[in-house]
Amino acid sequence: MARTVRDANLEKREARRRLEARGKPYYRVMEEGVHLGYRRLKSGAGNWVVRHYVGDQKYEVETIGPADDLSDADGVKILSFSQAQGKARELMVGRANKAAGKTGPITVKAAVDAYIEFLEAKRKSADFSRYAADAFILPVLGNTEVEDLTKDQIEAWHHELAKAGARIRVKKGEEQRFKEIADPEEHQRRRKSSANRILTVLKAALNRVWRDRKVSTDAAWRAVEPFKGVDAARVRYLELADATRLLNASEQDFRRLARGALETGARYGELTRLKVVDFSHNSGTVAIRKSKSSKSRHIHLTEDGVAFFRSITAGRAGTAFLFVKDNGEPWKKDHQKDPMREACERAKIDPPMGFHGLRHTWASHAVMNGVPLMVVAKNMGHSDTRMVEKHYGHLAPSYVADAIRAGAPRFGVVEDGKVASLRAGT
Repeated sequence: MARTVRDANLEKREARRRLEARGKPYYRVMEEGVHLGYRRLKSGAGNWVVRHYVGDQKYEVETIGPADDLSDADGVKILSFSQAQGKARELMVGRANKAAGKTGPITVKAAVDAYIEFLEAKRKSADFSRYAADAFILPVLGNTEVEDLTKDQIEAWHHELAKAGARIRVKKGEEQRFKEIADPEEHQRRRKSSANRILTVLKAALNRVWRDRKVSTDAAWRAVEPFKGVDAARVRYLELADATRLLNASEQDFRRLARGALETGARYGELTRLKVVDFSHNSGTVAIRKSKSSKSRHIHLTEDGVAFFRSITAGRAGTAFLFVKDNGEPWKKDHQKDPMREACERAKIDPPMGFHGLRHTWASHAVMNGVPLMVVAKNMGHSDTRMVEKHYGHLAPSYVADAIRAGAPRFGVVEDGKVASLRAGT
């Protein structure tokens, strides 16, 4: 154990009160090239600092934390003289390890930050991972060393995520607000599904440092299981008549945007980034140059879709945004929400549908009309059929459904609470 340095002027708060307030700290040598200092402030309190010799008669000074001049030391926020020595030695060891190419204990924050840097450099967008980290992971687990994580600790954090309300994104510094709960059962499913997605981000970050052999085991987080049966969202889509009513009830500029979504199944962000040149008259396709997965794709259109896109691109410059408002401005983030809500209200679509429901509408009708699931997946930007099967597979015509409808028994028609007589052979 490292010895505790003694200093009559710094050990006790009563002695430190007799020191003159000045800019230069009062230093005490701890190790060769390392000095612990106390900077007396005019307010009567003081801070601990550590000075490291870096060569060429130069020093670097770091502030450790407040001294226990006004409050009792707690070893974390407020430090006594001996506790400040321990912190100074940690910094000294960390510097030595860094100089030798070694790293000290890895915190969850360090692991998550490294993972997000990796995503931004080599993978798809890291937007959700950064949001999940800043809002949910780092405030609770960020300062914990990865080696100290336990299964119970991660599970408790995961379960608390599911209990929290659904956040409404607010500007930095504003008070956090939460969405109203209209459907408690669906709300709970969504919260558990969101908790699972955030858990996935945490596990991915921790697995990277474990695979890089920077921690000794992955047992703590590997043993934490996600909530089961909560990822299958209720997919809602519009009947064709409802879609027509919605378009007719929309303002002209929003009608073009909504029609584009119904003809392509593209996401809102993909539509707003489209340029006129992205529509090909010859092939009848729309090129999505940047998608959610950062991959490009070509969306194949129906004859009606080709005619629609020809009508809105005729005579326009290729570099112009394909979808713009009537005042010529492009559609930006969240600009679709109010027009969609107003169109649903006028079209008497209750409850109102979000803009993303137009993507579901395209996919649902494509599947119900017998378009192969792989074709639907490719048009929507999925690499395989898993997501399409998960959300729309039940809508696809199948041998089982056809066989049941053709050969299963029929028990008559209910009339005034009675069942009609069974026909012979049924």
